[in-house]
Amino acid sequence: MSQHFQHDVLIIGSGAAGLTLALNLPPHLRIAILSKGELSNGSTFWAQGGVAAVLDDTDTVESHVEDTLIAGAGLCREDAVRFTVEHSREAIQWLIEQGVPFTREDPTARDDGGFTFHLTREGGHSHRRIIHAADATGAAIFKTLLAQVQTRPNIELLEQHVAIDLITESKLGLPGRRCLGAYVLNRQSGEVDTYSARFTTLACGGAAKVYLYTSNPDSACGDGIAMAWRAGCRVGNLEFNQFHPTCLYHPQAKNFLITEALRGEGGLLKLPNGERFMPRFDPRAELAPRDVVARAIDHEMKRLGIDCVYLDISHKPATFIQSHFPTVYERCLDFGIDITQAPIPVVPAAHYTCGGVVVDNHGRTDVPGLYAIGETSFTGLHGANRMASNSLLECFVYARSAALDMLEQMADIELPSNLPSWDASQVTDSDEDVIIAHNWDELRRFMWDYVGIVRTSKRLQRAQHRVKLLLNEIDEFYSNYKVSRDLIELRNLALVADLMIRSAMQRHESRGLHYTLDYPDLLPEARDTILVPTTYAD
Repeated sequence: MSQHFQHDVLIIGSGAAGLTLALNLPPHLRIAILSKGELSNGSTFWAQGGVAAVLDDTDTVESHVEDTLIAGAGLCREDAVRFTVEHSREAIQWLIEQGVPFTREDPTARDDGGFTFHLTREGGHSHRRIIHAADATGAAIFKTLLAQVQTRPNIELLEQHVAIDLITESKLGLPGRRCLGAYVLNRQSGEVDTYSARFTTLACGGAAKVYLYTSNPDSACGDGIAMAWRAGCRVGNLEFNQFHPTCLYHPQAKNFLITEALRGEGGLLKLPNGERFMPRFDPRAELAPRDVVARAIDHEMKRLGIDCVYLDISHKPATFIQSHFPTVYERCLDFGIDITQAPIPVVPAAHYTCGGVVVDNHGRTDVPGLYAIGETSFTGLHGANRMASNSLLECFVYARSAALDMLEQMADIELPSNLPSWDASQVTDSDEDVIIAHNWDELRRFMWDYVGIVRTSKRLQRAQHRVKLLLNEIDEFYSNYKVSRDLIELRNLALVADLMIRSAMQRHESRGLHYTLDYPDLLPEARDTILVPTTYAD
C-alpha cells in the first residue's frame, strides 16, 4: 500500500547542497532527504578538486569576481557572482566548523588555530584560492556532512527513493501555483508514496548523463530540471554543458576524471609523440579555461585520428605527486599506469551542466515553495563556462541562503494535507524493458554526436528530430506501464536533452561552452537563453 508522509522540508538529493541545507535548518523542523540510490551516488562524493574561495591575504573578492566573469565569457550575472564570492569565506568557515579535513600547509601543525590551509590553483584563477582535502575533497566533505546529518534525529535519510514528479496546486486544479510536495517511488516496496512539505528543494545535480562519455555518476539524469519544468519553472542556459578536458581513457575505467589541479601543479598535455600542443591554442596553455582545453584536445584528436591525448606530471618528484594526488595515483595504478613514471591517457567527457532551473539568490524558483540549489539550478554564477571549483562553493552559499529564506517564511506556511495518492490503476507491469535500454543508448549517442563539444545547425536539427520521436515513445510507455527508476530517469533525461537542443538552436553565436561552426563569432550583446514552459511548443 502506498503511504502519505509529511515533513516541513523535503530535500530531493543527498549531495553537498542537500546536506548543507538540512544542517542549516533548526532541529525542531522535520526534514526528509531523498536519495534515488545509495547516499554516496551523487557527484559530490567524486569531486576531486576543491572549493574556490577568497581565503589568502593576497587575494581579493574583486579578483575572484573578475576571474569568474572572464571565464563566464561575458554571460555571468555579476550580482550572483558577487553574492557567491562575498559569502565564500563564511561558507568555508562553516565547513571547517563541521569538521571537514581540509589539507593543511604544514601537516605537522597542531590543531590550535595557528595552522594555515594549503591552497591550490586551477584553470581561470589568478590566485591560489582552492581549498581542498588532498585530491578527494568531495568525498571528505560528503562524509563529514553526512556524519553530522546522522546525528540529527529530525532528519530522515531515505535511500532508494526516486522522486517522480512535483505536486503543485495548479496540477491539482487548485487556485495558485505553490509546490506541495512530490510523488516518490520507494524502490524497496515498489509503491509510489506521497510526500507533502511546506517547502520542497531540488538538489539533485546536473544532467551530464545525457552524453555518451561523462565523468558523472549514473544518477546525473537532470531529474530536478525536468521536474521543475513540468511544474512550470523557467530554465536557463542549458546549451552550456561543460566537458571536463581530462577523463581517464581506459577500457576498464568508468567516469574517472583527472583533477584539474594536476595541471594547476604543472601537469602538461601532450600528443602521443610527446609534443605539447596547448601553447598553440592559448597563451595560458594548460591553465586555460576548460572549454578552451576541451576543444583543443577534441581538435587534436580529430586532426590526428587518435583515441586520446596524454597528461604528464612525471617530471615532478614522486613524493610530491603521491602526497598531492593520492587518489589519482592509486586509481591509475589500478589500471597499470604509474603517473610518477608515465603520462596519463585522457579524453574530454561531459562534466557539468552550467544551466538549470532559474532561481534567485535564495534559491527560489518561479513556483512558490519550490527551491533549486546546486547543479540543478541556474543562478547566473557560471555564465557560458563554469570556472573550476566554483560549483561546490555555489552549493554551500545557496543552500545556506535558502535555509535562511525558508526560516523567515516557515511560520506563515501551513503543512499541506489531503493530497491525492498516486494513481496506478491504469498501468500494468512491463515486459518490454528492452525499449528503455535501447532508447537510453540512442539518446546518449546522438547527444554526443550532434550536441557535443563542436556543433552545427544541421547536427542540432538532426538531434531535435530524434529526440521528438523518443519523447513520443517514452510518453506512451510511461502512460501504460508501472514506473521504475530506469523509466523515470529516461523520461527526465529525454526532456532535458530536448531543452538543451532547443537552447542551443536559439544561440546564433559561439560563446564559452557553446561552439558552433555555423556561427563562430560572438554577438555584440551577451544574453541568457531562457525557456518558459507556457510558451513551450510540442
